[in-house]
Amino acid sequence: MLQCDCRNWNQGNMISLCGWGNIRSMPTYPFSRRSEAIEPFQAMELAKRASQLHAAGHPVIHMSIGEPDFTAPPQVVQALERAAAAGHSRYTAANGIAPLRRAIAAYYQQEYGLAIDPARVIVTAGASAALLLAFCALVDPGDQVLMADPGYPCNRHLVAAFDAEPVPVPVGPATRFQLNSELLDQYWGERVKGTLIASPANPTGTAIPFDELARIVESTRRRRGFVVVDEIYLGLSYPAPGAAPVRSALSLGDDVIVCNSFSKFFNMTGWRLGWLIVPPDAVAVFEKLSQNLFICASALAQYAALACFEPDTMALLAERRESFRRRRDYLVPALESIGLHVPVMPDGAFYVYADCGALGMDSTRFAHELLETEYVSLVPGPDFGSNAPDRYLRLSYATSQALLEQAVERMDRFLKKRRA
Repeated sequence: MLQCDCRNWNQGNMISLCGWGNIRSMPTYPFSRRSEAIEPFQAMELAKRASQLHAAGHPVIHMSIGEPDFTAPPQVVQALERAAAAGHSRYTAANGIAPLRRAIAAYYQQEYGLAIDPARVIVTAGASAALLLAFCALVDPGDQVLMADPGYPCNRHLVAAFDAEPVPVPVGPATRFQLNSELLDQYWGERVKGTLIASPANPTGTAIPFDELARIVESTRRRRGFVVVDEIYLGLSYPAPGAAPVRSALSLGDDVIVCNSFSKFFNMTGWRLGWLIVPPDAVAVFEKLSQNLFICASALAQYAALACFEPDTMALLAERRESFRRRRDYLVPALESIGLHVPVMPDGAFYVYADCGALGMDSTRFAHELLETEYVSLVPGPDFGSNAPDRYLRLSYATSQALLEQAVERMDRFLKKRRA
């Protein structure tokens, strides 16, 4: 009998057919050019290696994946159980169940003082699905979309998936690693259709000052372009004492499209539930696309998410947010003390973007050697773009205070060995 040689998997034009009988291999079909252009997500690759080391018995501290160490609030889990028992597992309307859309609209009123028509709320299968819908609706092949570099790597691929071109705009400490209106004017060209902004942002944890965001929106509006604002970390904002209240970009006009998610602030990453707020005249377009691309978000997740907005749940989530703030306030000075410079204090999310440029090694080498020798998992800069990637590392503080302290001790030991 012929046996499958798994080493042939996707090498040249051969694929493995393990478990498909006694056929050894066959010519593969050609994959799309866009699939070849999408790079691996290095954070996930490092996480796989970290998991291998953990499985081998090594005490790995995970500071690579952007996932809260808190799980879904118990109120949400209980609501899921009730929804399952009640049989709420059938298809829903493509835009989401009406009670959840009303609850999301009410959340904007309560948190940000905004009166949002629930009809403008599009419930999605996570923020990634929300952005896929947005770019499916907004771009044509050859269009360009401006976005910050460094930035969340999947965003540029979501644009490229519709044969549009992401235009990375180099940003650094001088602009808090964020776009501003001057950069927008500099990089706007004939093929630019709009801009994607994340505030607070991954990987830097920095937000755009609201007056600057207003200038960006107005500048884009004059060009008849679109602005999509990723606000999935807005609920995890840490304003300084006495600072102005946190505001949503929705307060800048009905033409701004906002994406949000239950993953980060609500601690529901694996539930794959998010939403968009779209202009009133765009609802029908987004509904049509959602019907065709996704049918609907998970019905059970939608019914469970209703419990997110109950007062006791919101109080618990506020306590968890303060826990993240305390971790940030510990980690940033701790990194500075061991020689890892943090050029901009993050004011949201749960990331620190640290500069390792003065340490004599690039960020990729740093991350891999640290993982293999001290079992601390970080993400090197190349994941997030082409703007000085070898200089920066992303550290996630979405883990316990005790583990953060251990991680700093291990990084300090690693750096002292390097300097010896």
